[in-house]
Amino acid sequence: MTSRRRAAPALGTFERYLSLWVALCILAGIVLGRLVPGPFQTLGRMTIAEVNIPVAVLIWLMIVPMLLKVDFGALHRVAEQWRGIAVTVGINWLVKPFSMAVLGWLFIGWLFRPLLPAGQIESYIAGLIILAAAPCTAMVFVWSNLTDGEPNFTLTQVALNDTIMVFAFAPIVGLLLGLSSITVPWTTLFLSVLLYIVVPVIAAQWWRRSLLSRGGEAALAQTLRTLQPISLIALLATLVLLFGFQGEQIVRQPLIIALLAVPIIIQVYLNAGIAYAINRALDVPHKVACPSALIGASNFFELAVAAIALFGFQSGAALATVVGVLVEVPVMLSVVRIVLRTRSWYEQARTV
Repeated sequence: MTSRRRAAPALGTFERYLSLWVALCILAGIVLGRLVPGPFQTLGRMTIAEVNIPVAVLIWLMIVPMLLKVDFGALHRVAEQWRGIAVTVGINWLVKPFSMAVLGWLFIGWLFRPLLPAGQIESYIAGLIILAAAPCTAMVFVWSNLTDGEPNFTLTQVALNDTIMVFAFAPIVGLLLGLSSITVPWTTLFLSVLLYIVVPVIAAQWWRRSLLSRGGEAALAQTLRTLQPISLIALLATLVLLFGFQGEQIVRQPLIIALLAVPIIIQVYLNAGIAYAINRALDVPHKVACPSALIGASNFFELAVAAIALFGFQSGAALATVVGVLVEVPVMLSVVRIVLRTRSWYEQARTV
């Protein structure tokens, strides 16, 4: 066991201090948004078909380097870890979006309704649904690394999720928003999917094949090392921009922030717990169960940030998405600690 732990890839400065960087960017965005709101308002108005272009550029810079790591040729390896794959796909696409919708209706639409602005209730629920309608892809590699997860499983799962996302995200969001009696601007929804999923996936795979054909794995590895700072800067800039848009609302509405966080936090622990328990029942190795649980619980907040263009940056949907970003890292890090500390309990099932 000791040798295997030693073999885990070393974490870089970004991964080790992830919570600190995120917290500093959130704070910087809130402060700058209040002190100099003009530039943020100008950036917020830069849209095409209600899709914000600065956010689009930052998200491309953020996720394309991550998508470069994804080998869609690895999809043939699904059979190797079919139980873990099946659990994660089921949680991601059959449980998580619908569980978030139910939790949103329960907490925001009913229990907390008297404490929230009546005109924003539906918008809050919409933001929660958009947040949970797609699984995380970019940060999955960090979570898997932190738990010494099986890298081939993680790559295969991300590749499969990206493939499913192209076809499933818009219909799921449209269905759940429709059930909530929320008007769905389908043109903007499909444009968001095109810009934030289809285009980056195609660009990254074309670039990956080009690098491999010219210089092999060495060229790909060198490009990934070069792009890592760019991806980090784009992530941090996206957080600053997003919290700059919403800084005034965050400072003025701490109770609303806390209330919106409740269903988000519950759904993360709920879905992670379900995935972890099912993997254990199916005798899936711990190094596969960890990333399976984490992928099953995490939200694709980059896509959610993009999709809030459906309702505007000053809407309740945007604020709900911001709360998702606010709690994502600390909550996911707590899930990492839980699955690591319960390893001996988990593996007892495999020795009986």
